[in-house]
Parts: sequence; C-alpha cells; structure tokens
Amino acid sequence: MSRYDVTALGELLIDFTENGISPQGNPLMEANPGGAPCNVLAMLNSLGHKTGFIGKIGQDMFGDQLEAALREVGISTDGLKKDEDVHTTLAFVHTASDGDREFSFYRNPGADMMLSVDDVDAEQIKNSRIFHFGSLSMTHDICRKATKYAVKTAEEAGCLISFDPNLREPLWSSPDDAKEQITFGLKHCDILKISDNEIQWYTGLEDYDEGIGALRKEFNIPLVLLSMGREGSRAYFKNLRVEAPAFINPDTIETTGAGDTFGACILHYVLANGWKEYTEAELRDMLTFANAAASIVTTRRGALRAMPSEAEVRAMLSAD
Repeated sequence: MSRYDVTALGELLIDFTENGISPQGNPLMEANPGGAPCNVLAMLNSLGHKTGFIGKIGQDMFGDQLEAALREVGISTDGLKKDEDVHTTLAFVHTASDGDREFSFYRNPGADMMLSVDDVDAEQIKNSRIFHFGSLSMTHDICRKATKYAVKTAEEAGCLISFDPNLREPLWSSPDDAKEQITFGLKHCDILKISDNEIQWYTGLEDYDEGIGALRKEFNIPLVLLSMGREGSRAYFKNLRVEAPAFINPDTIETTGAGDTFGACILHYVLANGWKEYTEAELRDMLTFANAAASIVTTRRGALRAMPSEAEVRAMLSAD
C-alpha cells in the first residue's frame, strides 16, 4: 500500500502579488506561498489525497511561512529541507489587466536550487503512486542531479510519472539549456501537462495539434494534456483527441496557479479511476472538471492556500 498518492519535487517559494496601492501611491505586495509543484499538491489535498513534497527552503522568515503553509493544507513536510546559507526563493508577480502575468525572480541563488541528491528521500518516492516534477528543478547542476536521481528512483519503483515544463525563460542560462532539460522530462513521463505557449516554444509550430503530434511522434507519452487558457483544454490519448471549453469567470482577478490546479485535477482523475484505457467520454469528464477548478482559482489571490474543494467544483459544474 502506497503511503502517498502523489509526491512532488521542485520549487517552493513566495509569490509576491500586487494587492492594491498604498496611500503614498506605492504598490502593496502580498506574500503568497507558491511554487508549481506544491500548488499541484495543495489541490490534490483539497480533493482528499495524501501528498508529500521534496524540496528546499531557506532558514528564514519566508521559509518558516512556507513550511507552515504546507502543514496547514495537509502536505507532508517530511521531505522538506532547510538551507542555512541560502535564502528562500522569491518571485514578484505583475498581473496585467487581462489576468496574464510577468515574473521577476530573486533566485541567484535561491534555496530551492540547493536541493542535492543527498536531500532526496528515495523511500518517499518509492512509496508513492505518482511522482510529479517540473523543469525549474533542473535549471542548475545541484538540483538537476537531484531531480534526475528522483526520476530514476520513481521509474525503478514503477510509479506513474507526471511532468509539467512550467517554462520560465528568465531562470535559464539559455533557451537551448531549457530545451535540453525539458526534453529530459518529456522522455521520462507518462502524463504531460503542457500549455499552449510552451508547445509553440518547444516545437516552433503555431498549430497546437501539429505541435502535440510532433511531440508524440518523438516521445512515447501516453497521456498529454494541453491547457489553452480562455480557449479551454485538450487531451490526447492513443488515437483520441478531446477538447473541453473553459469556464470563463467574470470574477477573474489573476491566473496564478490555474495551470497547476488543472494539472492536479488530471492526476486526481487518474488516482480516482485508475490508469487505464480512457474513453472519449472519460477524457471529456477529466478535462471539464479540471477546467472548472482552474476557473475558480482565478477568482482568488495566490494559489497554494486558494484551492477549491471538490464540492465547490461540483457546484460550478451543476450550475453550468
């Protein structure tokens, strides 16, 4: 019996998001716990799953805040390490009027980059049904080795492997370096969640279906999920291609964490229904639930503490 439904490895950081203007006319920034892998876990916890995180934070006030946030939402911190010399990674998020974001990272270095092979608890990974990771834990040599060790451990243990490139170009030394490490992720995953801009960036193809087709021809990825923001999402499985519309929410204030929420709901469907030959109807149900959950998150600031419950998602689906 697996102890964890999902273990994720990667970055845990503070997202400073704009939340008003001070009397002096300065932007007010709210320190929201974030980091894509833990956003995924937070949503999975909200849906009743047992999750654990492997990563590194600084021995500082922000690290303490992040550790407390993980405990609050129910993510196991057994695999969380602290660095006494390097501070917790910070990201400043500027939200445009349409909800899109620009990121400024304070990560040169950041504690998440310091995760080493010795920090990775192999037993935690072996005791998980799904292992999830992204590309930001491969931007630098120390954390890159740790990530690849973790993936190898997951493969040998027979875990399902989930990958989200989560491309953040400013954090890479070059586009070629980013592409090389994302290629590693594509080679080693069973479930891929990729965004519209990422598939265009990676393949150089404007048409999403052509891009996914090129990807599937090169890599043997059984289940590919494409998130397209306001255009909805698609699933590609065997010879099936299924699309579901987005839930456009008039109360949207920012899109931070929407893709992570979507990805978590895909993993939830797999955990709840098993890894099998999915039908067209099942893939549509998978996408529809995920789209609804992502829509709810866009109406809330932050991500990790803002995840909806299953009841909230069901209520949106029944109201539609």
